[in-house]
Parts: sequence; C-alpha cells; structure tokens
Amino acid sequence: MELRDIEYFAVVAEHGHLGRAAESLELSTAALSKCLRRLESALQVRLVRRTPRGVELTLEGQTLLTRVLRLRLSLADVAREVGDLSNGRVGHVRVGAHPGLSRALLARACSVLAQEAPNVTLAVTIASNEALESALAKGELDLILNSIPAAVAGTVQEPLYDDEFVVYCAASHRLAKRKRVTLADIAQERWVMWAPNVPSWQRLHEAFAHDHLPAPRIAVLTSSVSLRLDIVASSDLLGMNLRQVVREAAPRYGIAELRVAGVTLHVRTGVTYRDGAYLPPSARRFVEVLKATAKQVARSVSVKVA
Repeated sequence: MELRDIEYFAVVAEHGHLGRAAESLELSTAALSKCLRRLESALQVRLVRRTPRGVELTLEGQTLLTRVLRLRLSLADVAREVGDLSNGRVGHVRVGAHPGLSRALLARACSVLAQEAPNVTLAVTIASNEALESALAKGELDLILNSIPAAVAGTVQEPLYDDEFVVYCAASHRLAKRKRVTLADIAQERWVMWAPNVPSWQRLHEAFAHDHLPAPRIAVLTSSVSLRLDIVASSDLLGMNLRQVVREAAPRYGIAELRVAGVTLHVRTGVTYRDGAYLPPSARRFVEVLKATAKQVARSVSVKVA
C-alpha cells in the first residue's frame, strides 16, 4: 500500500463522489480511479461501490476508513513533534475548556506557565463538552478540561478535583439568609439554565418529581455562564452551577448559595488527552501546573481535590 493512495481513498470517502474528490485533489477522475484500484488490489478487497449519486464504502472500506483517520492523527502528531524539535520551539499548547470550569483555576494555571516558560504559547478554546471532545478526537486540541465522563476509549483522564452542582440566587433574594431551604420552598421559583437537557436540570426534575412537586420552570436559557450569573444577581430567578464557580463569583456578582437538600449533583473535573498521542513537553507541564493549582483553588472555596 502507498500512503498517497490511502489518503486519496479517505478524500473519496469524505466526498462520496469520485469527480468531486478528484477536483479537490486536483487530479483527473481517471487518475483517482487508478489509485483506488491499486489500493484495492493491494488489499485484495473492494473498498467502494458505485451508486447513482456517486460512491459508497463497502464494509471493508468503512473499516479501512476508521484506521485511516487514526493514521492521519498519528502522522500529524509525528510532523508536529519533528517540527518542534527541528525549529527549537519550546511548545505550543492547545487547550479546550468547558464554560463552567473554574475561571480562577484556568487563569492561574495559564499565568504560572507563562511566567515559567516565556516562550510557550497557549491557545485556549471555550466550548461545550461535545465540541471539546470532538476537537480532541480530531487532534485539534492537545487536552481538554471538563467534567470527566465515564472512561472514553483512546483517552487518558487525570482528575483534578471533585465538586457538585448547587442552587444559587441573588444575595438579596428572600431565601438567601436561610440556613436550610427545602424543595417545597423553591417549588414556585423560576430558573436561569444552560439547556433543558443538561445533567443538573435533569437532577432538579428528579428531585421535584420524587417529592411530588410540579416540574421546575425555566425563565431564561443561555449558554453564557457570566450572563446567567448577572441575570440571577439582578432578579428573583434561581440558577444551578458548580459550587466552586458559585463561590468564586459570589463577591463579584452578589449571589449566594442555597443549601437545598436533595438537588446536589456530584461531578469530577479533570484533564483529558488522547492516549498514545504526541503531547508536547509544555502540555505535560501544563497538566502538572493544573494539578498544583487545583489544590490551591479548591482549598480557597472548600471543594475536594480528586
């Protein structure tokens, strides 16, 4: 097999059409067909079948494509590692972080690394868990910081700290001064949330249903953490977020945590990166800095280090 033929096959699979694939590769359709036949001959299988709309992969073709995507990532890792060495670069770290992550943790870790290694550059992307995990799988990010889900094949997960989702309100809210708040106390309140399908909202629904209370009502939906904090701080609406985020934001936004039994949702936050992939030395150092910083931040807001 020739590496070029494998790459051409991947482009055909992406386009699902020989003509469009050939055009993107700046080849003739005949030349691209010849490459495909050569690859099929080397493997002694059919990889594609023609259809009225173009081509589709056979079962063998689908299997090869899975391996090709991994091969592309491996080649990109090799090229990056060799490039770092040949150009004498100390490193460039591509980090993805969930919007609900502790800003204090991320900011302090970035500051520490910038002071320790002035030649290191950091690119930080803030996005949803789904977008971060997709970018990591494609090799577009070196590591991501988010709530660690169940073990994901092909990745390494290193825990940073344990936290839990809690209810919060404006410091001036009628419930803010209470030491304990029941589900019945908040049954008639309205909420500011990210989306109706997130785990914290589902947990709230379960708690209300368990106590035979009417389902909670969403007043505002927004993916912006800061906007949710602002809205709650200036209204009688309630919100849910990680305890660490709420306690960090309390002095600035004028919000207060409500101690509501039965609605907390435990979460482990950590670092995830691809198993066996090239991780620049600067990225490995950033993970070490995150772990040390997580201990400092966790102590300041009384959450448990993982």
